[in-house]
Amino acid sequence: MSAPARTRTSGELISAEEPVLAHNYHPLPVVVARAEGAWVEDVEGRRYLDMLAGYSALNFGHRHPALVEAAHRQLDRLTLTSRAFHNDRLADFAERLARLTGQDMVLPMNTGAEAVESGIKVARKWAYDVKGVPDGRATIVVAADNFHGRTTTIVSFSTDETARAGFGPFTPGFKVVPYNDLAALEAAVDETTAAVLIEPIQGEAGVLIPDEGYLTGVRELTRRAGCLFVADEIQSGLGRTGRTLAVEHENVVPDVVLLGKALGGGIVPVSAVVGSREVLGVLRPGEHGSTFGGNPLAAAVGSAVIGLLETGEFQRRAAGLGAVLRTELTELVGRGVVGFRSRGLWAGVDVDPAIGTGREISERLMREGILVKDTHGSTIRLAPPLTVTEDELRSAVASLAKVLAA
Repeated sequence: MSAPARTRTSGELISAEEPVLAHNYHPLPVVVARAEGAWVEDVEGRRYLDMLAGYSALNFGHRHPALVEAAHRQLDRLTLTSRAFHNDRLADFAERLARLTGQDMVLPMNTGAEAVESGIKVARKWAYDVKGVPDGRATIVVAADNFHGRTTTIVSFSTDETARAGFGPFTPGFKVVPYNDLAALEAAVDETTAAVLIEPIQGEAGVLIPDEGYLTGVRELTRRAGCLFVADEIQSGLGRTGRTLAVEHENVVPDVVLLGKALGGGIVPVSAVVGSREVLGVLRPGEHGSTFGGNPLAAAVGSAVIGLLETGEFQRRAAGLGAVLRTELTELVGRGVVGFRSRGLWAGVDVDPAIGTGREISERLMREGILVKDTHGSTIRLAPPLTVTEDELRSAVASLAKVLAA
């Protein structure tokens, strides 16, 4: 009888990836093998508190029982039909998601980037069919320092040269204005504008929160100009900021909302474009599609996610624990932290560059059993699962304080 295969160590697995995986990521040197709730465990059995939550894809923690049960139940019945046929899970998913977001219709997709691409196509189609923009002239106004994905069209309107360099020629039809600047936005909007596409909070840029009234101003401006307001809530939505959607902090209802990440519960990729009937109603059979979009497994898990949000529990947790996080981080300002921005359970923390880069701080926190991820410069992002406890949250910030003091 042959001996069982030896489990490879973290170091061996990282080394094994090097020659066979494209180097499009620079992960922290931790190899996760198991996870539950807010905690993950590496192949050697070391435990870490996950304070990133898959960039908000794991809003409900790892392997939430209700979501795992929904996936198991659906795996035993049906996983994929393609949209060539109907399936018995899609109507419930679409009805509940439309109701949760206060919209009329749902276009189911898979990844966040697919949702953004779909939103762009829908906005352009609406501009030609409804607004009457001459064919081929529709424009979309976006904000500098945005992050909407990494497809060729999306990086065409990115201002991050790391995302753009070497990937041209770029797709035309976009105007870039400063974020949080209504005057610049108004100057850019004209008769060719199909939509204004923005993140209510810019996540990748460092959790940048606009001034009070900015989102209301965007809504009023787009309404006056006769163009669409498209809100990318892929990271900010579904409970993260203490509301179902971040735009709700200003009681704003966009024409189109883009969702993803947490919609799949950390189990399957699920995204969606939700919007008014006037906008999504412009699509006709054959004009847009996705083999996996709206598949029964995704719809079952997505419906279970919506079920968790319908109770309001997770929105309340994010708001309450977000206040704790804000208080704890305030104590660190001047003690290694030069500033931070937070809303709900989401924070961008600017560390004194003299102490280290964001990457260096993330590596030091990893050695303390806390997983975070850096963004630009010396900024780290905190976005724990909404299932995190107050004690766990305080412990994570205490570890940050220890790292900064060291």
